[in-house]
Amino acid sequence: MSELITEIGELMTQDAEHSVLRNAAVVVDQGRIAWIGSSSRPPAADTVTRLDGRAVLPGWVDSHSHLIFAGDRTREFEARMAGESYTAGGIAVTTNATRQIGDSELGRLARARVAEAVSQGTTYLETKTGYGLTVRDEERSASIAHDEVDESTFLGAHLVPDGLDSDEYVDLVCGEMLDAVLPFVRWADVFCERGAFSVDQSRRVLTAARDAGLGLRVHGNQLGHGGGIRLAVELGASSVDHCNYVSAEDLEALSGSWAGRQGTVATVLPACDLSTKAPLAPARRLLDAGVEVAIATNCNPGTSYTSSMAYCVATAVLQMGLSVDEAVRAATRNGALALGREAGLDAVGSIVVGHRADLHALDAPSATHLAYRPGVPLTHGVWRRGVRVV
Repeated sequence: MSELITEIGELMTQDAEHSVLRNAAVVVDQGRIAWIGSSSRPPAADTVTRLDGRAVLPGWVDSHSHLIFAGDRTREFEARMAGESYTAGGIAVTTNATRQIGDSELGRLARARVAEAVSQGTTYLETKTGYGLTVRDEERSASIAHDEVDESTFLGAHLVPDGLDSDEYVDLVCGEMLDAVLPFVRWADVFCERGAFSVDQSRRVLTAARDAGLGLRVHGNQLGHGGGIRLAVELGASSVDHCNYVSAEDLEALSGSWAGRQGTVATVLPACDLSTKAPLAPARRLLDAGVEVAIATNCNPGTSYTSSMAYCVATAVLQMGLSVDEAVRAATRNGALALGREAGLDAVGSIVVGHRADLHALDAPSATHLAYRPGVPLTHGVWRRGVRVV
């Protein structure tokens, strides 16, 4: 059945023109946007929903998360708040807990986290493996991610398990492990960072994944200056995520990737930056250089245990120098861009005729309230594939 959603006070479309419509209406039909226009002259529809002046924006597109896990890392968080610095070693704690529970429980935990995100306006999610780190555990994580989340990513190169030689583990990631997860994933990622994988090892992983037909993503430049950003650009990765430490050379590489073609999206993860007491990623500097910037939660048990995209958007406005429109675009259309879902039949992240009908209605007259009233639960309604789920 078609549905007319009308009396929208502010409709932030995030289309190519950044259109913001007042007193607007939208018709959804068969899971897609069928019409956009004024609420004074809408077409007929089977049902009508009146929003009484509330704002509507695209559903959040969370392009970086780690939802397939078990266990708790509260003590690590407390230690970090007391002054200890973050290192990647805590990943092993989650890996051990994840390996110890059954498939059905791991799937139930993932579903609960997805439901939590959807309840706050997220309508499209990516998530990664990476807390298994054996062939069997990465395969089951990939299978669960494929079943529970919109986009799944292979992150076998998250950390070298205890007792293994790093180069031998890379051989496993590029061979048997990659073959096992291929039916379930669309992307491959690597933690290119000190304490994890070197640039050369990361290149091996990404090249093997690309040769197997996967799209590429990179964890880069989170803990310090390094080669992650430039490796991502070199290999044509769709996104490089974290980007806390960006040199002039890194900025030039990212900016150059957008010269006349679609380049590498810089995905910033502000909730993670706050939790790890890291310098906030230079989102303003990246945007001013012509780089497309996305915002994601990095929801994970160690460094960013939040599924709230609204929190990340508010942080980007209040502390990273983005306007509300820029932050919302980074959390919707540019998240879709980082996932290759910004155009065509699979398009999400914008309110455009023909695109998937993923909508987020706020209990506020404008999207500005996301930053104006930080921390306040403003989600009034959520439509996913044209069906109201909240």
